[in-house]
Amino acid sequence: MAYDNHSTKRRKFKHLSEVERGIIQKLLELGYGIREIARELGRSASTISREVKRGTTTQMKTDLSTFEKYFAQTGQAVYEKNRAKCGRKSKLLGVENFLKFAEEKILKDKWSPDAVVGYCRQELGFSKDEMVCTKTLYNWIEGGLLRVKNIDLPVKVRLKPRKIKYRVAKIKSRGKSIEERPEVANNREEFGHWEIDTLVGKRSSDNVLVTLTERKTRFGMIFVIPGRESSYVKDLFIKLQKILGDKFNKVFKSVTSDNGSEFSELGKVLNELGSEGYYTHPYSAYERGTNERMNGLIRRFLPKGKEIREISKEAIKRIQEWYNRLPRRIFNYKSSIERFLVEMKEICEIGVIEKFLVEV
Repeated sequence: MAYDNHSTKRRKFKHLSEVERGIIQKLLELGYGIREIARELGRSASTISREVKRGTTTQMKTDLSTFEKYFAQTGQAVYEKNRAKCGRKSKLLGVENFLKFAEEKILKDKWSPDAVVGYCRQELGFSKDEMVCTKTLYNWIEGGLLRVKNIDLPVKVRLKPRKIKYRVAKIKSRGKSIEERPEVANNREEFGHWEIDTLVGKRSSDNVLVTLTERKTRFGMIFVIPGRESSYVKDLFIKLQKILGDKFNKVFKSVTSDNGSEFSELGKVLNELGSEGYYTHPYSAYERGTNERMNGLIRRFLPKGKEIREISKEAIKRIQEWYNRLPRRIFNYKSSIERFLVEMKEICEIGVIEKFLVEV
C-alpha cells in the first residue's frame, strides 16, 4: 500500500543517480515536459532542466540534417568529469622551494616541522600559496612524499598524561624551597631566573655537563665540569660573576636546582654573590620543566652512555648554538638568542655581553 501523505522528507541536495538519468531519457522520449518529469522523480524542475541541458548532444540524421537529444550516458559522463574536478587540489607541485628548505632543516639542522613552517612564515615571508601548514607537512611526511621519514623526526609520539606521585622526601632541602620563589619568576615575567641540572655520560666518566636555562627567554648554556662535586659548581658561578661583575645579580637573580649533592652549596654560593638559590621538591623534575626540555634536546646529540670527555669544546659550543637559534612557536618563531640579547642589552654594555657569550 502506498502512502501519499507520509511525513518522511526526501534528502535534500542529493545528486541525480544513473537510474534517474535513464528515467529522464525515457520520459523525454515519451513527450513528458520538464515539470512533469520533476514531479515524477520528486525533484526540482530546475534540477531536471540543468540535467537535460548537461546531457543533450547534437545528432545527425541520414539526410545530414541535425537534431538535439538527451542521452543518460552523456549526462552521467559529464557529471563524473565535473566531480573529478571538485575538491581541494594538492599544493605539492607548487611549494617545491618550501619542501627543499624543510627537508634541509629537518634532516641536517634537526628542526621540527612546526619550526620550519613558523620560520618560513615569519622570517622568510613565504605566502600561503608557497607553503603548507604544520599539519599538512606532517601528513606529507607520513605519506612518504618527502625525503624526511618519521624516524628522522626527533619526537613523534603522543605523550601520556603525567601522573604526579607524591613521595616522602629522603633528602632534606639545602636552602629555600621553590615554594618561596617569587611569582615574577614562576610566571616568567622577569628576566634573570634560571634552572640548572647536570647530565652524565658514562657512569664511570669523571666529566659532567652542567646545563643552565633562563626561564623567560629559554636561553641555555652548557658547561663541562670535572665531576659532580659541589665545589665545581661553586667555581662555575664564581667564574660567571667575574665576567659579569656587578651585573651578575641582575643577570642571575635566582637559580633553581634539584636536591642533588652537586648543588648542596648552591644556595650558599648564590647568596654570597647577591642572588638566590631555590630547590625543587624531591622527585619533581617537572618543577624545572624548562631545563628538562633543554636536556631532552641535548640528548639528541649526546645520548646516555656517550663519553663526555671525548666530546670537544667546539662540539659542545655547536650544540649550544643550535639550541639557542632554534625557532620557537612561543616566541612567534623567534629564537632564544634573539630574546636573550634584547634583555641583556638593557642590563650590560655590549663589551660585557660579547665577553659573556664568548666565555660561555
